[in-house]
Amino acid sequence: MPAAEAATHAMLIATLACFAAAAVAPWLLRAGAPRGGMLLAVLPLGLLVWLLSLHGGTVLDGTAALESLPWMPGLQVAADFRFDGLSMLMSTLVLGIGSMVVAYSSRYMAGDDRAGRFFCYLLGFMGAMLGVVLADNLLLLFVFWELTSITSFMLIGYEHESEKSRAAALQGLIVTVAGGLVMLAGMVVLGELAGSYRISDILATDDLHTRPGAGLALALVVIGCFTKSAQFPFHFWLPNAMAAPSPVSAYLHSATMVKAGVYLLARLHPALGEHAHWFWWLVPAGAVTMLLGSAMAFRSSGVKRVLAYTTVMALGTLTMLLGMGAAVAAVTFLLVHALYKGALFLVAGIVDHEAGAKDIREASGLARALPVTAAFALIAAASAAGLPPLFGFIGKELLIETGLHVHALMGVAGAVAGGLVAVMMATLVLRVFFLGPMQAPAAHPHEAPWPMLIGPVVLGIGSVTFGLMPHLAESWLLQPAAGAVQPGAESHLALWHGFNLPLLLSALSLTAALLLFFAWPRWQPALAAWSLPERCGPEAGYGGLMRGLEALAARATDGLQSGLLRSYVLTVMVVALVFSGLTLVLRADIGLSASLFGAPGVVPGLIAVLVLVSAVAALDTRSALVSVIALGALGFGVALLYVWYSAPDLAITQVLIETLTTILLMLVIFRMPRFKRLSSRPARLRDGAVSVAFAALMTCLLWMVAGNREFDSISGWLLEHSVPDGHGRNVVNVILVDFRALDTLGEIFVLALAAVGVYALLRERNVSKRDGRFAA
Repeated sequence: MPAAEAATHAMLIATLACFAAAAVAPWLLRAGAPRGGMLLAVLPLGLLVWLLSLHGGTVLDGTAALESLPWMPGLQVAADFRFDGLSMLMSTLVLGIGSMVVAYSSRYMAGDDRAGRFFCYLLGFMGAMLGVVLADNLLLLFVFWELTSITSFMLIGYEHESEKSRAAALQGLIVTVAGGLVMLAGMVVLGELAGSYRISDILATDDLHTRPGAGLALALVVIGCFTKSAQFPFHFWLPNAMAAPSPVSAYLHSATMVKAGVYLLARLHPALGEHAHWFWWLVPAGAVTMLLGSAMAFRSSGVKRVLAYTTVMALGTLTMLLGMGAAVAAVTFLLVHALYKGALFLVAGIVDHEAGAKDIREASGLARALPVTAAFALIAAASAAGLPPLFGFIGKELLIETGLHVHALMGVAGAVAGGLVAVMMATLVLRVFFLGPMQAPAAHPHEAPWPMLIGPVVLGIGSVTFGLMPHLAESWLLQPAAGAVQPGAESHLALWHGFNLPLLLSALSLTAALLLFFAWPRWQPALAAWSLPERCGPEAGYGGLMRGLEALAARATDGLQSGLLRSYVLTVMVVALVFSGLTLVLRADIGLSASLFGAPGVVPGLIAVLVLVSAVAALDTRSALVSVIALGALGFGVALLYVWYSAPDLAITQVLIETLTTILLMLVIFRMPRFKRLSSRPARLRDGAVSVAFAALMTCLLWMVAGNREFDSISGWLLEHSVPDGHGRNVVNVILVDFRALDTLGEIFVLALAAVGVYALLRERNVSKRDGRFAA
């Protein structure tokens, strides 16, 4: 592909490159996990540099770069991509942190025979997430959205031998996919309201939020975003997803997947942010999720579980900030959280991998054995706690200040949540690395290899650099992103704004955190033993729903899958009667005309009587021989009708089929069991009534179709083109051989397949006879 054309479709190529890397990862990893993994880590970093070099300058100038490639032209759907400030920020997280996670995994997964599969899933998820943040079409975005759910399902359930991993993966899949389907309905409503499914067109529609149906679209999209970004009451799947390997947790659940819902809310903010329900959907749910996540973190002791619940807190914070219309605070906190939480999850993996510790209470004093890890864990934890001069301090100040602007309680809630997070960050890092004698489950804990340290070091340096020089992050990433979320938004980030109320609340929260730090060892066991949230919370509701669905499925299976063909046919006919029949009855313009086909005449009438009598005789007789004869008479009667209405080819086909069928039935009739009445008289009357009603329904439908032609008959075209195009004067033959060639080919294939099956059965029977396995 020429360089100019590649630049024109750079976003599409970057997305497809991730999927291509996922496809070759298993073969590349056969050469050795560390080397192959490090080679794969170069790809996302190179893609990020390429995208920024092509479109970064355009974005910084305030213009979005757009790409479009025809996808389904008949449906007017194109593969549209958009690279603006928000896309640039999210792409930096997806590809930048993704590169660090892949490098980290090259040593974390060393020695694992399934490492190739792991990298395939990881890079496939990376491509799906990159597609989500670059897509400029709602339908294309939905495709990538569901791909993230599928690939995350495989990553969470990577340890598929573990029942816990399988359950967590299935739970995450069900919650996010169910929410995605709800969101798809909202996307359809939104696209129809705007008259376009292209996101750029939707954002450019000024009065979209005032149109009828905008509230419904908002509600459906918000529900989908809530499930993806673990907002209350859908928050429970994220902590359970910590059953995944640590690199997966670091990537999916701190920097990318759980941010997808937040990203879509931010993306649609210019179109729906002024809707009257926007605030009331996002702010209450975000505030509850923020406080709930921080409180649940305080009662946890597992390293990854603490980090998971603080992630829930951060996601609630982001949703609340978007609901308040605080674009600058939202994008700042998004970057703050990605930096410190990505580092902390990678540190958690190092502690597990090198020291064998999964719980805060299992290890202490590890800084002696893991000095570099401890140093950057301390930086990341201090940023999460909101200590100056780190970037997290700026994010925390913005959170409290924004909350105070809306209501004093919102500012206090932000300070409380921040204080609880500070307690757990101090507990996690100080108790594991710095307090007490060195002890760990592993006999000889040691420092991690350098590929596993790249992520914590780079992300930690980022927290320090952006804290001391916030204008760097502001000018390169945050200001363009905030402008994409809220046009005209301006940011003025600074490490020091003087003594003010947000600083006072932040100081009070840190003081309370210090007191709670010393109280945590005494309070945590009692809080963990308090089982009310698990027994009565949303997760218990999810479990009850799943059990109810299983019971319903069992009852439905017992009732519908009886093993009797007549029951299946009866069910299909009754359903068709209920829905189609009610539609016909409720319609006032059925348009049935008794004179549609004219008078049938004496001969066709007599033939019809013969057919009906034959059908009744075949049903009523107890003799197999009489039944076969009656069915043959019925078939030959239909052939006579074809002859009468000048269709000799159909008549010949009907005669041949009926003759062959009758002969075959006569040959096997003496080996068939005697007729038995397998149903009661009421059941037969019921079946007869359903059959007559279904026949009447089909008659009415065919009558309506024949009498209500929307277009001219195609017969004239077929007669006109039969000779010049098909080189045949028999129009029916030309239709079957030329105009419907694929249909005929399919029928021939089915017949050939059936013949092969019959031959195999006959051959098996002959072999069995020779082996003496047939008694008679």
